[in-house]
Amino acid sequence: MIKITLPDGAVREYAAGVTALDIAKSISEGLARKVLAASVNGQVWDATRPIYEDAALKLLTWDDDGGKSTFWHSSAHLMAEAVEDMFPGAKFWVGPAIDKGFYYDIDLGGRQIAEEDLRKLEKKMNELAKQNNSYVRKAMPKAEAVKYFTEKGDEYKLDLLSNLTDGEITFYTQGSFTDLCRGPHIPTTGPIKAIRLTNIAGAYWKNDANNKMLTRIYGVTFPSQKELDEYLQLLEEAKKRDHRKLGKELGIFTMDDDVGPGLPLWLPNGTIIIEELEKLAKETELKGGYKRVVTPHIAKESMYLTSGHLPYYQDSMYPPMELEGQKYYLKAMNCPHHHKIFAAEPRSYKELPLRLAEYGTCYRYEQSGELFGLMRVRCLHMNDAHIYCTREQFADEFRAVNDMYIKYFKIFGIDKYVMRLSLHEPSKLGQKYINEPELWLETEEMVRQVLKESNIPYVEVPDEGAFYGPKIDVQIWSTIGREFTLATNQVDFAQGRRFKLEFTNKDNSPETPLIIHRAPLGTHERFIGFLLEHYAGKFPAWLAPVQVKVLPISDKFLPYANSILESLKNADIRGEVDDRNEKIGKKIRDTELMRVPYMLVVGEKEMNEGKVAIRRQGKGDAGVKSIEEFITEISAEIKARKGE
Repeated sequence: MIKITLPDGAVREYAAGVTALDIAKSISEGLARKVLAASVNGQVWDATRPIYEDAALKLLTWDDDGGKSTFWHSSAHLMAEAVEDMFPGAKFWVGPAIDKGFYYDIDLGGRQIAEEDLRKLEKKMNELAKQNNSYVRKAMPKAEAVKYFTEKGDEYKLDLLSNLTDGEITFYTQGSFTDLCRGPHIPTTGPIKAIRLTNIAGAYWKNDANNKMLTRIYGVTFPSQKELDEYLQLLEEAKKRDHRKLGKELGIFTMDDDVGPGLPLWLPNGTIIIEELEKLAKETELKGGYKRVVTPHIAKESMYLTSGHLPYYQDSMYPPMELEGQKYYLKAMNCPHHHKIFAAEPRSYKELPLRLAEYGTCYRYEQSGELFGLMRVRCLHMNDAHIYCTREQFADEFRAVNDMYIKYFKIFGIDKYVMRLSLHEPSKLGQKYINEPELWLETEEMVRQVLKESNIPYVEVPDEGAFYGPKIDVQIWSTIGREFTLATNQVDFAQGRRFKLEFTNKDNSPETPLIIHRAPLGTHERFIGFLLEHYAGKFPAWLAPVQVKVLPISDKFLPYANSILESLKNADIRGEVDDRNEKIGKKIRDTELMRVPYMLVVGEKEMNEGKVAIRRQGKGDAGVKSIEEFITEISAEIKARKGE
């Protein structure tokens, strides 16, 4: 008999060889019908895989990330079976689950697949799913696996096998499809009830442009048609909110081939948003005791060798330029420059915590295939700061940083968020991580305690820390439920030593400070991309590039409209007059399309009474008031940075 510990702490005994599905059935048949996979001692397994030793078990359903991921990976195999039926002899590279759905990279042997073929594949997948075929796992010796794929003539799977060792090779079969795969998979194809293949793309084998181009088919599946319909509706809404589309329509940013990929040009409207975000950050940081600094865009190689970014981070940095026999790199991060500012003067414990802030411009060589509008760029403007503090000060400083995040979330109407605490992997010390095992454990526990005491939602993620210490990735969700990584908040126990940073402590002895890296508003690029989607381009008045549009009913009222504009300017309100020779209905519609928060319509009655007819974006008529009343109200709204 073996002991199975369930999430509530209950311990049950079962015969060795029991499966998670058997255990689910012993609890209730209803639960068993929902089980897709299982977490066995922290690893996601097939629900049908035998368990031979004592284990901690969690049954995974559609409501669990591990359940969804297993469902979608199994759907990729189902799609491969359908592709093999339509394109006999097709060869398959990899077919992972992704954030929403799955894809498979396929060599179709020179044949082409069109959009209309996706509907045929969906139909076939539905037929296969209804057969309720089991996903069967089989361990196989390497020699036998190599023989199987050699006879099949599949160079892609043979390449995968070359990196595997005997004893870790498994095949999975469902229906007529067999594939090399480590799994896990759902018990049968039956739970896959709703299918949509979303698009086709090209993908180089192994992501190497020197290799063959494969066909990548993306898809998503759900346990019910209702969930698929809701997802497709959300997808349509997301298309309307695409920051690239809105950025162009609203004149926020542009890209130009002569400038280069991933290097956005900020247009006047986008620049206004940047300046408003910087103003918010500067006000907040001034209250928080930060001191502002400015650093160069390039630095010598020696500084990045000291920091350890060379070689750890070299692949993400632009190649060096040589000047006067020295190598210089474009700045990929602000931290080494700030460390040099700390080191520029003797420091005392009385000066700590020292908080240095900068909206610094950084350059990172992202792969061309990973560039995506403002979300993945090569030039970024970061809301960066570094806090140098003692161990005793750390908890308060880290808590204050988290409080700053929460303040920003409230301003921007971000209701759903979670902190991902990324930890080190002990086996990779000295390779991926600085070899300081005790400091890793100490600082990870310090961060964990602050998060717990602050009641901030967080999850722990192994093996994703920064090379110099644990970090927090701040995950936020837009109003339509899309997840974004806003920024990181990092603890650094290594850079202080590398740069020989010291302060004189109370005992008049030298001591190395702890360093907190933080960027609550992330970068202009990513955050404005998020805000475009979050607000659907309908920015609150304080952030809108044009806050008020004055709409004269005819040219006769242009002088009055211009006098209103002057009053707005004198009150530091961003306004424009629509002086086109168009009907008022068209002016209103066009202003709505440009998402201007307020419209002031003026005609004979308004001019004679010295008033304006106010329209609120998306809400219509908001009454008639004097321009003085309107300015007082909108000024208060802007000052308070009110949302919609």
